[in-house]
Amino acid sequence: MELNDFFETSILLGYYKNILSEKQREYMIDHFEMDYSLSEIAKKHNISRQAVYDNIKRGIAILKEYEEKLGFYKRDMEMKEELEELKANYSEKRL
Repeated sequence: MELNDFFETSILLGYYKNILSEKQREYMIDHFEMDYSLSEIAKKHNISRQAVYDNIKRGIAILKEYEEKLGFYKRDMEMKEELEELKANYSEKRL
């Protein structure tokens, strides 16, 4: 996973983590927020590394699906860009 994908998934996790199953949420928080390796997560939960990988992979797909449908992150980024534009071009005359 590339660094940009990692950051995007971490951000989407902040928006949609409550939609995930309890296991997926735990594994993904451990991996993306606590920076645990798959092996560390597997050991912590007494499951196989492959099970962790599968749950995280499914969780990422779910996060992307919800972002595609709901677009909360996209909306916030658009709003941020508009606010930055407003700040950059602010003048009392424009106000």
